[in-house]
Amino acid sequence: MSIPSFNEIIEQNDQTEARAASLDAIAALVGNAYPNKFARTAVSGGEDTITALKHFDKIADIESRMVEIKASLGEGERPPADKKDALNEELKALGTVRIAGRLTTPTRGNFVHLTDGVNKLQVYCNKKGPACFDQERWRNTLDEENGWALWQFLDHGDLIGVEGYLFVTNTGEVCVHVEKLQFLAKAMLPMPDKMHGIADPELQRRFRYADLIASTLQIEHEGLTTREVFERRAKLISGMRRFLDDAGFIEVETPMLTPKATGAAAKPFETHHNALDIALYARVAPELYLKRLVVGGFEKVYELNRNFRNEGLSQRHNPEFTMLEFYIAYMDVNGMMDFAETMIQDAVAKANNGSLVVQYGENEIDFGKFERITMLDAIAKYAPGVEVDDLNIIAAFDEHVEHHLIQPTFIVDYPKSISPLSKASPEDPNFAERFELFINGMEVANGFSELNDPKEQYERFVDQMSRA
Repeated sequence: MSIPSFNEIIEQNDQTEARAASLDAIAALVGNAYPNKFARTAVSGGEDTITALKHFDKIADIESRMVEIKASLGEGERPPADKKDALNEELKALGTVRIAGRLTTPTRGNFVHLTDGVNKLQVYCNKKGPACFDQERWRNTLDEENGWALWQFLDHGDLIGVEGYLFVTNTGEVCVHVEKLQFLAKAMLPMPDKMHGIADPELQRRFRYADLIASTLQIEHEGLTTREVFERRAKLISGMRRFLDDAGFIEVETPMLTPKATGAAAKPFETHHNALDIALYARVAPELYLKRLVVGGFEKVYELNRNFRNEGLSQRHNPEFTMLEFYIAYMDVNGMMDFAETMIQDAVAKANNGSLVVQYGENEIDFGKFERITMLDAIAKYAPGVEVDDLNIIAAFDEHVEHHLIQPTFIVDYPKSISPLSKASPEDPNFAERFELFINGMEVANGFSELNDPKEQYERFVDQMSRA
């Protein structure tokens, strides 16, 4: 196998060649262009990320006061020097700040913005020049002469660290006056369009790192940025985990590679264990292992796990996905629905700033109320006149009902013949105590009163196989 040269890895064009040249020039100035660390200050009370400084109450208060001053001025009128100077004295009294971030624009003038991926902060460098760090052989000595030259070599997307004092501009924006400049890393590729970001959905997913940068730099966007989606997802997962822990559950980890593909009717990914010389399968569900833990005495157990199903690929199905599976001893399907509803509402509220209303695409989804409706009643509601039996009921439901279920809806009373893991309903043994939860036209949860009669379980499986 031939090894490509470094220049073959990065596409060669006018922009990448210019960036490579600027990197060479920077290295000639500072020596090591990729230092090992950059220590930030703690003026904000914790580490001074750009977001921490922007949200620091003393800085936010000064910005808001400057906004009030500007609101009282006429068009084209500058803030009174005495008021502006007073605010700047307050900012300077906070002390020196050291921040790091990505350049959101080229350094064509004295002012640029840095971003930490969440917020932006303006920095100012004048031609008298800041000192820059000479990082040759990691000496980190100060070069008093070449700071402005280093500033001129910076490109859009480069990562830099700056040290200086805070001041407020005539436009009312808090800014760092750069006294010391440290180069941290070069962006070898040009940044995405800051007006529109990355519009191609396939490119967004194949180059997620670029999409994260683009959505941060993007001036105009609708809805959440890509980073905000990541953060909301993380809050949802941590919220559900905390809810389960507080409810007395124990979190476990079960095998990812199993000798049998069990727990769901799905085609598995297969691999081979060389040492044991056996076939193993990436798990399709953790169900059997979790049930064994219940048998062993854990009354409340859960796993947040990755599952793998070697099937189709679409907006509704990813061959690799995260799933929460939990079990509660002595609880029936109604208790499970109540618990799941409360857990979801709690997690959504914590991830969505206390609100239970979420905008998802064109749909506004209200998690404040979960509807419960039987499968037969749902078909009668959305497809009146369609006749169903145990053989066609799922197909009829998928075709006529599922896409209507935008708001959170529990579908209950499934035919027992298609629910071999569920106990029969005490009211009508032809139906199973099973639910599926639908939101935004998609199934998001499946639950049962778990069948624990081994003989009946065997007979149900035999009956299901005979129908296949």
